[in-house]
Amino acid sequence: MAETLEIQLKEAGKISRLTDRTFKFDRRIAEGYYSANYFLKSRQIVLKYAPHHVVEEQWFQRRDDTMACGLDEAIALIHTFAKHPETLKIEALNDGDMIQFGEPVLKVTGAYEDFGYLESLIDGILARRSSVATNVHEVVAALRGADTFSMADRQDDYLTQAGDGYATYVAGIKKFSTDAQGAWVGVKGMGTMPHALIEICGGDICRACDLYHATFPQEQVTALIDYHNNVIPDTILVAKHLGRVLKGVRVDTSQALIDHYFDGKDTSGFDPHGVCKELIYALKKALVENHLEWVRITVSSGFAAPKIGEWTKEGVPVDMYGVGSALVLNGTVGFTGDLVKLDGALEAKEGRADIPSDRLKAVPFPIY
Repeated sequence: MAETLEIQLKEAGKISRLTDRTFKFDRRIAEGYYSANYFLKSRQIVLKYAPHHVVEEQWFQRRDDTMACGLDEAIALIHTFAKHPETLKIEALNDGDMIQFGEPVLKVTGAYEDFGYLESLIDGILARRSSVATNVHEVVAALRGADTFSMADRQDDYLTQAGDGYATYVAGIKKFSTDAQGAWVGVKGMGTMPHALIEICGGDICRACDLYHATFPQEQVTALIDYHNNVIPDTILVAKHLGRVLKGVRVDTSQALIDHYFDGKDTSGFDPHGVCKELIYALKKALVENHLEWVRITVSSGFAAPKIGEWTKEGVPVDMYGVGSALVLNGTVGFTGDLVKLDGALEAKEGRADIPSDRLKAVPFPIY
């Protein structure tokens, strides 16, 4: 029997948060392997000279209209690696909550020596997950309901895929290129062919599609169609060759190229490079003229929220957008953790203070 994923339990309302059963943390975290060295030194000093002080630490960021994410992961980290986690008071928002400049997302109260060494890991988890979730949230808004999938498997170290995929899922994109991106949420990767398969077939797109269908006969084919930088005739060729076995085509023209459709045409009124809307309008027109209007058009290469928003507002005939780099820009959101109370009294460095919030909710230990 297949294992029930925690995300399924959470979405069914059976648990409140994900745990280490999902995140499967590196056990070296307990040894301080990933902690900033000065936190480890501080812990030693506190243990020897100033133990048992109860502090409150809070985490916030400095950006409006941010989607918070990574909170389940940060809490699971604390529950897994803090000393005496049952003694800690944790208050937090939820993954997917929208937050504003300066708003706290997490507060932890307890003995500093029990959890302080995890501060920099929590900073990083919240920053990465919230950056991706916010990027995705902005793309989803720009899509205006259009279909999309994440191609953000190749823009960063491969070990980021599972966490990035989770943040992407939280923010509303639930189709991925790799199994790793969907590992925490139970979604398998999707896709058809790369340019490499067409190259192996000597540039013969029809043969590449035939081989794909012979290998995966239960699937319709989506043909990558820009190999010859001649999208429109190649689409018509493949559609007539495959018939309804063809589901659609993906236009992935490099921004360094201009499709041959524009050869000899006046392009002074727009930028014809890459996947431009004029090319997509021409492709759709050719499909209709050839009674192939059922062929779906997917676009990729260089799509981010501003371009997607412009296209969906105008109604450019695109059935699906493939988005990559724009989803995993890591500098969108940064978090800081600060001690703001000492033994119940306000105590913080200048410029920091305990920020009241009626949105934070108490977190149980254990989660379940």
